Amino acid sequence: MVHRGPARAAAAAVYGWVHWYLAGPSSPPTAVAVAGGALLVAGACAAYVVRVGGSGGFFGVLFLAVGLLLTVTAADQATARAEVATCVVGAVHTKVQASYGEGGPPEKTVYRLELRCPGGYPGELKDDRPLAAVGEEIKVAYDPQRRVSPAPEGESAPWRAALCALVLLAAGTEIARRSVPGAGVTADA
Repeated sequence: MVHRGPARAAAAAVYGWVHWYLAGPSSPPTAVAVAGGALLVAGACAAYVVRVGGSGGFFGVLFLAVGLLLTVTAADQATARAEVATCVVGAVHTKVQASYGEGGPPEKTVYRLELRCPGGYPGELKDDRPLAAVGEEIKVAYDPQRRVSPAPEGESAPWRAALCALVLLAAGTEIARRSVPGAGVTADA
């Protein structure tokens, strides 16, 4: 039988691991956290391929892997940036990221703001839109342990990444349900 629980359990384990690393007072060194997270994602994907197999397993594991990576993004965005600093923009640098190939995404402009903040941190802020002009003040939320990137105050919400993760994990679960002969979905969903 195919259970919806394993995809949900994998997402919960990855989210918990990333949240522990990013927000926990007893978080591990970065190398340990990255290696542990990679093992969790790889293990979940390997178990999926072994259980489902075939072309359904290939596409389902892609949905699972991207869903788990979006879970990491949601955990990053949900991590408390406990401090807020009012910073002055010292300079604004723009960089245009070109698009290659016909039908590719449009060019993207990245804005890097050099900041002068009390205490010297954060020193810069990057975004895909202009946040403030030179000389203006901007409120920046940041993690004093410097585990996550600073963000404009009030603009780091995990909902978009979490919703995309849920959709992809549900698609992977549905592929598994349809791919395994004689499988049904149990009531623990």
